[in-house]
Amino acid sequence: MSQKNRRAIPRFSTPIVETHCHLDYLDNETLESTLEAAFEVGIERIVTISVSADNLDQVRDIAGSHAAVWCTQGIHPHEAESWSDGLYQRVKTGASDENVVAIGEIGLDYYYDHADRGAQLTAFDEQLALAHELSLPVVIHTRDADEDTRAILANHSSNLNGRGVIHSFTSSLSLAEFCLEQGFMLGFNGITTFRNADNVRAVVDATPVERIVLETDAPYLTPVPYRGRSNAPCYLPFIAEKLAEVKSLPIEQLLEHARANSYRLFF
Repeated sequence: MSQKNRRAIPRFSTPIVETHCHLDYLDNETLESTLEAAFEVGIERIVTISVSADNLDQVRDIAGSHAAVWCTQGIHPHEAESWSDGLYQRVKTGASDENVVAIGEIGLDYYYDHADRGAQLTAFDEQLALAHELSLPVVIHTRDADEDTRAILANHSSNLNGRGVIHSFTSSLSLAEFCLEQGFMLGFNGITTFRNADNVRAVVDATPVERIVLETDAPYLTPVPYRGRSNAPCYLPFIAEKLAEVKSLPIEQLLEHARANSYRLFF
C-alpha cells in the first residue's frame, strides 16, 4: 500500500496505555518525536521493556527522564545464558526504582532457541520467584513452549496471584485458557491485524474484555495498514480497532476496559 493511501491514525476519546514496547530500539525516529506522535493520538502512558543486561539501565534512564514512561527489569529468554547471580542482583536492585512496574520480559522461546532450554527454564523460574519476593507483576514471553510455560507458571501462580501479562499472545487457545484461569492478562498487538492470524483472533474472541491489554511491541510487528514501516506506540489505535471488531464492542468500550486493565496490572 502506498503511503498516500494509508489511513490517518484515528484518535479516540478514551486515553490508551501502551503496555509493551522497546523505546531504546528506535531506528529512524528520535525518542522525543516518537513520544510526541504517541501523545498526539491519545497515548497517555507507555511501558518500555527490558530484555538484557545491556538495557536494564537504559530503560530506567528513559523512564526517569519522561513523566509518561515507565519500565521493567528482566532478562528475555534469548539472553538466558547470560543469567547469573550478578545479573540477578542487578535486576533486583534495578527493580527498586520508582519507575519500574514489573519484572520482564521473561519467559521461554523454543521457536528460535537462541539460548539453551535449561538456561531458559532457570532464568524464568528465578525471575518469577524474584517478582513474588518484590511483589511486582510479570511480563511473560512464550513461543512454541506451551507445555513448559504452563508447568512453570503452575509452580508460581499461587504466589503471583495472576499479577502479570502474557505479552504478544500467539500461543494455543488451551494455554490462553490456563493463563486466564490463573488470573493473567493477555497482551495483543499488531499481529491481530495480520491476514494469516486467525488463530490469534480466535484467542482474542475467547478472552474476556476484562483481561485484555494493548501493546505494540514496537519497533516490531507493525499493524495493518502500516506494515513495512517500523512500529511505534502511535499505531495502537489500529490495534484497538481490530480488537473491538473481533469482540463486537464499541471502540470506546474496548478502550475503557483496556485502560482499566492496564492500570490494575501496572499502576
